[in-house]
Amino acid sequence: MNTAQAKLVLETALICASTPLPLTEMKALFDGEVGADTLRSLLAELGRDWNGRGVELVALASGWRFQSRPEMRTWLDRLHPEKPPKYSRAAMETLAIVAYRQPVTRGDIEDIRGVTVSSQIVKQLEDRGWIDAIGYREAPGRPALYATTRQFLDDLGLASLDQLPPIDGTGEPGAEALAALAEIPLLGAAQGDLPLDEAANEAPLAEPAEPASLAGSAETAATVEPVETAATVEPVEAVEAVEAVEGDDGVAIKVPVTADLPTPPTAETAA
Repeated sequence: MNTAQAKLVLETALICASTPLPLTEMKALFDGEVGADTLRSLLAELGRDWNGRGVELVALASGWRFQSRPEMRTWLDRLHPEKPPKYSRAAMETLAIVAYRQPVTRGDIEDIRGVTVSSQIVKQLEDRGWIDAIGYREAPGRPALYATTRQFLDDLGLASLDQLPPIDGTGEPGAEALAALAEIPLLGAAQGDLPLDEAANEAPLAEPAEPASLAGSAETAATVEPVETAATVEPVEAVEAVEAVEGDDGVAIKVPVTADLPTPPTAETAA
């Protein structure tokens, strides 16, 4: 197989592939007859062939693929009027912190943001395939360590984390990381203006409560007034009873009799 034919086969496979193609799968196209160096050379030629077109060949974390250029998004969106779901600022800031500080725990993220990170935000990013737990920190409770995934890099059109926009570390960590992440065309165009978070996602971290001292507990116990139960007992009203008597004709009849029960002693009478 000559070079021109090999490039044609490779171009066709990349256009028809639904997911990025790694070099191992490209080798399978030619049954091992074409080596990795030759494939890289063919890919470079294909990249140059598609310069100036609306589609470009890019190298991602999972492999190579053809994708539309960011400047074509305005026209392509007209074919699909429905907009993809946008994530809240809390979710995107959490993602940015994971991307720039990974691996991190939820506690690390909360320390940087200064607010709690709800489980819903973490699950949302996991379901999207952007972050995943890669292990556990050897600390009390063994919190999960989160890092970004290959899917995250593929969706942003990146080959590695080294291609993330740099941050200088002079500003607020969470906001600075989010601003840098928003510079990526495939993410910034899709997100647009980030909506404000719900109050549940932005609850400030609670200050640790001071433990109660033994003296405080004794003082509290001393101020409890005893309950005067005897004085609060209501007297029982008279009840109606019956008494059997013998009538004039010698037949026994029942006559209602009112009998007052003794009133329970109150606090004053008991004294």
